[in-house]
Amino acid sequence: MKITTQHINPNEHITWQLYTLSNDNQMEVSILNYGGTITEIRTPDRNGTIENVVLGFNNYQDYIENPAFFGAIIGRVAGRIKDAAFQADNQLYKLTANDGDNHLHGGTTAFHHALWETSPFETDTSVGVKLSHKSPDGDDGYPGNVHADVTYELNNENQLIITYDATTDKTTPLALTNHTYFNLSGDLKETVENHIVTVASNRIAALNDNFIPTGKKLNVERTPFDFTSGRNIKDGINSSHLQNKIVGNGYDHYFFLEKQNHSDVTVKEKKSGRTLTVNTDEPGMVMYTSNNLGNGLKLKEGMSERYLGLCLETQKHPASLLYDDFPSILLHPEEKYHSSTKFTFEVPVTSRFLAKIGENN
Repeated sequence: MKITTQHINPNEHITWQLYTLSNDNQMEVSILNYGGTITEIRTPDRNGTIENVVLGFNNYQDYIENPAFFGAIIGRVAGRIKDAAFQADNQLYKLTANDGDNHLHGGTTAFHHALWETSPFETDTSVGVKLSHKSPDGDDGYPGNVHADVTYELNNENQLIITYDATTDKTTPLALTNHTYFNLSGDLKETVENHIVTVASNRIAALNDNFIPTGKKLNVERTPFDFTSGRNIKDGINSSHLQNKIVGNGYDHYFFLEKQNHSDVTVKEKKSGRTLTVNTDEPGMVMYTSNNLGNGLKLKEGMSERYLGLCLETQKHPASLLYDDFPSILLHPEEKYHSSTKFTFEVPVTSRFLAKIGENN
């Protein structure tokens, strides 16, 4: 296992660091200190062919704006806050409205625009990098000085573990996640429409026309949102269900995780043989199927298009600021924020795969 560091200059005035974590199984994860952004995850397929399985820009300068949030840390709050306002400790706080009347993914001074301090590390069983960011009191309207740490760690079990820790000196909402778009076909050969997804969830948060939860929790049984036994993403894309239509034909919904299964989420892509398993201590996950990803973004392996990636945003939901029966996202000064999500990549072991591993060791 090893870590390599590269200087990136998106323009003549800016220097970033790109860290690449590598394990002994030819898996690599590349992370920018700008936005804590995952730019590439390279894994073998069933034949041992190493390919990228996430969406990322071809030109690093495009990460400066990153309108699709490719691979980035999202904060202070992932998701939409209705009317860009909330109450905490009997005080009303107004935030930046950057999604119509609503506040989205931390606003204009969000975590995906921050240059994070970094500390790479190696242990006997893993390699990683710890990223740290201080968000000042009043940042985008949020109260409190928040210190956040996000750690990316790769081991030889082909597990990428993302750990989030934070503190605040005033009560403030905090809901961190990572916004990587996965595509297990490898090098974006196909869309994710035929990815088979299993989710340990019996309920989703219903949305209104502005993608804001109504407060109603829908039972997924006999709907395109029932992933308990696995289903293709295209089922929701082709569905006439109102909730699929609202978000642009697909999924952009919060799934409440039941926490009774070995894994919270499993994603399979038959042609490559790749499987991604997700385990998290978060109570839910927003699954987004890039229904509204526009054309014209130049990615490493081609141009962007709808349904090219699958986001699995493990988090608590900002709807808790409106509805008491959602897990709260308010962090108090006497508390410590902590959550962890593990992404495990697997492929079937074939003779050709074993031969390629032998050639490289």
